[in-house]
Amino acid sequence: MRSPTASPRLLIRSSTIHAAGCYTLDRIPKGRRVIEYDGPRIGKELADERYADRPVTYLFSVGNKGQVIDGFGTAMFLNHSCAPNCETDEDRNGIFVRAIRTIAPGEELLYEYNLFDSDEDDADCYCGAPNCRGTMFSDEEIKRQKRRKARKRANRKKR
Repeated sequence: MRSPTASPRLLIRSSTIHAAGCYTLDRIPKGRRVIEYDGPRIGKELADERYADRPVTYLFSVGNKGQVIDGFGTAMFLNHSCAPNCETDEDRNGIFVRAIRTIAPGEELLYEYNLFDSDEDDADCYCGAPNCRGTMFSDEEIKRQKRRKARKRANRKKR
């Protein structure tokens, strides 16, 4: 029998949400840390430069000093959902994905990406949840983009 504190066994396979997803083979109780989002920490400027021409990245903002984790591991396969079963927690040791409810074996692990500070106009969501917001952007990013578009319109009118 597996120890109740052991890390759950995870499987990467096709996802109906996006390409590949991460699924648990074990029951995960609410509150349990599932996996760490790990990788080298780099500055946002370097990340923007490194991934300027790439449509897909696995960057995770960490701290408040413009650092990101350039993730490339199992955690990068966790997809976004507007009805997540996980959330991320940051502490001084890293970024951890934690179950926000009990997760049954076979379920895909999902969290809200809450993307922000984006140069992109859209980050469409395809999670299919009944409460889907249609975007992976955070509420704050949606507001920021609306303000930016309003300023652009106002500047065009001035000309």
